[in-house]
Amino acid sequence: MSCVGVVLFVSFLSHGRFSLLYRCLSNASDFAQSHVVSGYVGNKAATFPLQLLGFDVDVVNSVHFSNHTGYPDGFEGDVLGGEQLRKILEGLNRNGLLQGIDHLLTGYIGSESFLRAVLEVLKTLRSSNEGCRYVCDPVLGDNGKFYCPPELVDIYREEVIPLANVVTPNQFEVEQLTGVKVRNISDARRACDALHNLGPDLVFITSIIFDRETVVSVNGDTAMTILASSRRKGNDGGDEIWRIDSPVINGTYTGTGDLCSALLLAWTAKESEGLASAMEKVCGSMWTIIKETEAQVLDSVASQELRLIQSKGIIEDPPILYKARRI
Repeated sequence: MSCVGVVLFVSFLSHGRFSLLYRCLSNASDFAQSHVVSGYVGNKAATFPLQLLGFDVDVVNSVHFSNHTGYPDGFEGDVLGGEQLRKILEGLNRNGLLQGIDHLLTGYIGSESFLRAVLEVLKTLRSSNEGCRYVCDPVLGDNGKFYCPPELVDIYREEVIPLANVVTPNQFEVEQLTGVKVRNISDARRACDALHNLGPDLVFITSIIFDRETVVSVNGDTAMTILASSRRKGNDGGDEIWRIDSPVINGTYTGTGDLCSALLLAWTAKESEGLASAMEKVCGSMWTIIKETEAQVLDSVASQELRLIQSKGIIEDPPILYKARRI
């Protein structure tokens, strides 16, 4: 996967204004976050789907690269630092452009200074709207490898996630944040409970591959499990937990994290009382777009870029391929 992220300010036509910082995973370990000229990661993967689903998007490029970091001949471009982000936000705030923002979504952050700047953004947003919902995508790494300094784990656990309403880790990240090794569904439930206890009302684990002894299959293929757990404040009825199992698609595709979080933001906003339905739409869109991309892959990195524009209809009208089951 590739490591690029985005900073977006988004408004939805009938649900108020949204602010979001966003990411895409990569196999590069150094800091990168935001926009590429060519390809579909970061802003390029997140903006188009949000616009199709009725969102106005104001984009802040925290990184401006020629291409994502997974290309064999490298990349060129510039990185936005924490202090530069503060200056941009000061300009927006001075002109009243941060008023009434209802959501903040953060993604890949490669340094403590940038993470601290993001916490200041959240404080500013909540000073004018106490109900601003914070969706935290704690991008730490994947497949046993860190993409950011490991010391950020403690900052996320102790300072960032307690302020979040929603958290969206992958399997590696949830294990780092909770100390729970996720081998089966019972482990996954314990990990969700641990994250809820830190503060968030909604936990969305974006990808789980269980151990061989408990591996799930769909039509004979190894499955990836997506888990969503909702806990309402003051609700003694227990957590509402849903899962979707879908076949694993072979290959490595860039921009999938950015696309998933954008779709998750959109559908959970549009269907705030329908978690299962939102999950099904996100997963149906994701699986179909990646499958369409797989069919076009040749012997080049460029051919692995998401077939996003060609998937306009899929984004607008997601196929329900795999049903959510309550557990």
